[in-house]
Amino acid sequence: MVDGEISETGSYQELLQRNGAFADFLHSYNNAEEKEGCDLQAAGSTTDIITSRNAAAPGKLCRSVRSSIMRDGAKAIHQDCTAATAPKDAGRLTEGEKVQTSRVNISIYLDYLRTTGPLICLYVVLLFVCQQAASFCRGYWLSMWADDPVRNRTQQHTELRVGVFGVLGVLQAIGKFGSTAAVLLGGVIASQKLFQQLLENIARSPMMFFEQTPIGNLLNRFSKETDAIDSIIPDKLKSLLGFLFNLLEIYIVVIVATPIAVVVIMPLTALYAVFQNFYVATSCQLRRLEAASRSPIYSHISETFQGSSVIRAYKEQPRFILQNDSRVDENQRTCFPGVIADRWLATNLEFLGNGIVLFAALFTVISKTHLSPGIVGFSISCALQVTGILNWMVRSWTEIENNIVSVERVREYSKTPKEAPWTLGNNSASQAWPTEGAIEFRNYGVQYRPNLEFALKNINIKINGQEKIGIAGRTGAGKSTLAMGLLRLMEAAEGEILIDGVNIAQIGLQDLRAKITIIPQDPVLFAGSLRMNLDPLNQYSDEAIWTVLELIQLKTFILDLPDQLNHECSERGENLSVGQKQLVCLARALLRKAQILVLDEATAAVDLETDLQIQSTIRTQFKEWTVLTIAHRINTILDYDRILVLENGQVSEFDSPEKLIAQKGLFYRLVEESGLV
Repeated sequence: MVDGEISETGSYQELLQRNGAFADFLHSYNNAEEKEGCDLQAAGSTTDIITSRNAAAPGKLCRSVRSSIMRDGAKAIHQDCTAATAPKDAGRLTEGEKVQTSRVNISIYLDYLRTTGPLICLYVVLLFVCQQAASFCRGYWLSMWADDPVRNRTQQHTELRVGVFGVLGVLQAIGKFGSTAAVLLGGVIASQKLFQQLLENIARSPMMFFEQTPIGNLLNRFSKETDAIDSIIPDKLKSLLGFLFNLLEIYIVVIVATPIAVVVIMPLTALYAVFQNFYVATSCQLRRLEAASRSPIYSHISETFQGSSVIRAYKEQPRFILQNDSRVDENQRTCFPGVIADRWLATNLEFLGNGIVLFAALFTVISKTHLSPGIVGFSISCALQVTGILNWMVRSWTEIENNIVSVERVREYSKTPKEAPWTLGNNSASQAWPTEGAIEFRNYGVQYRPNLEFALKNINIKINGQEKIGIAGRTGAGKSTLAMGLLRLMEAAEGEILIDGVNIAQIGLQDLRAKITIIPQDPVLFAGSLRMNLDPLNQYSDEAIWTVLELIQLKTFILDLPDQLNHECSERGENLSVGQKQLVCLARALLRKAQILVLDEATAAVDLETDLQIQSTIRTQFKEWTVLTIAHRINTILDYDRILVLENGQVSEFDSPEKLIAQKGLFYRLVEESGLV
């Protein structure tokens, strides 16, 4: 492909014989290796750099590429065999979903109410009391109206009765609206605060947390659990308070009308409390199980979407559909017992409600000699509501306790370990720091987790300011871990790191990370304009951005875009090539002008031409910076000042490339495996 068009098609040998774009690509690759080999010889290397691979000889080119493929294949087979022989649970990092047991602790309710605010809680109770008082007065006024004597087929003071009845109804409606609005407003405030706390806690968690926590657990908290706090809890709390004050009104009416009813109402209420307690405990635990079984569904869906192209390529859609169905079935298996528990509760509450109605009617008949018809009607009409109110009150309470589990699960992540403080007040680094970019590791060691072996140990090196350091080593040697330690993504288990004589453990993370620029292997772009991705904090002018784009040879491409700097990047920058995204990250680094630059295999996923372009930019534009390059291609660091070779988390070699090749140690073997010597 050349400039988005098909340039050539054919077999490997046919394309070489044509001497077209494909042959030019291979020739440029070999010429680059030969040039670096010659540079090493000119610098005084004692080894013989073999540059006899003739760029015009297709057979030699073929053998070179084949040998490279065979070496890569052998490494992959060896790694697969090692992984296959490892124990099944060895090195397990992720943790499963935790399921709490027993009733929800009272502290969770207090946390929710505290988040809502004491004033709003007091305001809610006051409005519900006023509303129910208006309801009671309206019913009592109606009973008095019913007892008014009838004269000449009409009652006296009808206008007064209607007026007062209407005013009480309006007051009740106002109280109802105010109490509902207050509950919902409190729910919004609590939900906003809890979500903000969750987001801040997750954002301030160390890398170890994300390695141990499956993505489904996080998606579950930010979606389903947040939705329950947003909409379900305030609505059910409103219903519960309404039914609770309504039930208190009914009890007061029945007991005032027939005081002997208290003898029956109290035992029935105690029995109701037993049923409610038994049901809520069961339903709450079922809700926890259902929530825990939902996280694997989210994880599986996320993984399936990300790997959809690979799944289709291997025609494995049926297997992933079956896996998804099995997870959904497991989730539904915990939902069905909840339906059965609901039916059990409904049956028992119907029994209790009908019992209260029976005894209320029985006692009013017994006491008919001293009760007015209005009071009897008021008492019986209230008692008839008990069945429905009890049913819905228990359901509302159960829904609250089931969904307050969401608050419990969100609050779980407030107890997770957090990174060091963002700033440390008086210990904040000066704006000019670091001035030289000198880095020193003193007996430095780091662990991914306290119970694991040291990923780095006994690191004692000193890097001078403005020095270009290449970091090499085999897979798992600790190259990326060294960069993570420099940014304090992992805290030191022993020793210290000094930058310009300042211990980085004694300054805030913001002060440290703002002074170091890292370009990762996978370029990071966000959905938004190209300018936003280049300058997220909007600190630089358009002129400065265009200057940087010209330096990295990306200006022409962006000028050809319809919206230029306002060009919209899709999610993860999918509408740009990998090389273009890597160049955008490089431009972002140039804009920041940090004194220290770390490239974590930044050119591993780009083509040779883009790699050469990036390396050229590093040599010219970053010559006054301290540059640490984690090497994927050994040829990219052969012209660096010194090479740090890591093996098993320790410093194996640290010197100039010429001396390391002359020693014929580990670095020499890496260069040899790359076909450069």
